[in-house]
Amino acid sequence: MQNLMVKLADVKEQINEKIKHPYLLKHIEQPIIDEDKLLLLLSLLNKGSVPELTAKKYCLTIMLIQIALDTHELVSNHKLDSEELKSRQLTVLAGVYYSGLYYKILADIDDIEMIHSLAEGIKEVNEHKISLYQKSANTFDELMNDVKKIESSLFEKVASYLDDKEWSDFSANLLFIKRLNAERKLFLQGRKSIVFEAIKHIAGKNDKCLNSNETDNELLAICDHYIDFSKKLIQKQYMKFPIIDELLVKRIQSVLSKNGSYANTFVEEG
Repeated sequence: MQNLMVKLADVKEQINEKIKHPYLLKHIEQPIIDEDKLLLLLSLLNKGSVPELTAKKYCLTIMLIQIALDTHELVSNHKLDSEELKSRQLTVLAGVYYSGLYYKILADIDDIEMIHSLAEGIKEVNEHKISLYQKSANTFDELMNDVKKIESSLFEKVASYLDDKEWSDFSANLLFIKRLNAERKLFLQGRKSIVFEAIKHIAGKNDKCLNSNETDNELLAICDHYIDFSKKLIQKQYMKFPIIDELLVKRIQSVLSKNGSYANTFVEEG
């Protein structure tokens, strides 16, 4: 556990150094580093035969890609006053800046196959984001596939590159649950949730006579169905390759315990 914690702190510090830009940070929020994604990446690379220095470069690159993608997602399209407009413009520029950082690191990595894999991952994330934001999905399964791919495409590509299909599936389901939990929380707080807006859009095609309370309960039930199903998949996957790192086990338990009761089984057996 200590070794992984040290690596996590080291890579996180490197990321913070890379994204530190005094002028940008005066006008936009500090980018958030998703430690769960970073931890999954480090754990995956630790399993393989990737040299430690190369593994850290991969982690740094992939997390900068993730930050660039997340930053562009913060850009709104509603009417703004002059100060808000400046912030939006700088948010766009920040995303471009972070993209430039990971391209520079990729250029230093003499691994064309990995570069190609990450490029494919970025393409998939953007395609599924467009589908989500344009509410293109016609079914809940299509919608949830968009959400899962947005969260996991980069990680699936890395796992595929390392020929680790089981880890790819496990990570995809875990990140999917984490995203749905976050969207569920936004919805319950009365805040904007792009995922619940899309669920409502699909549900509204069939159930046009529900009152608002019934609609809310139906939307939550749909979300919870996909969370519970993915938790069951994780349970099966975990039994195939028990994770021995204590830090990762704790983070998995934390994600699974956010909603529903099925996580208890994992916690007890893990």
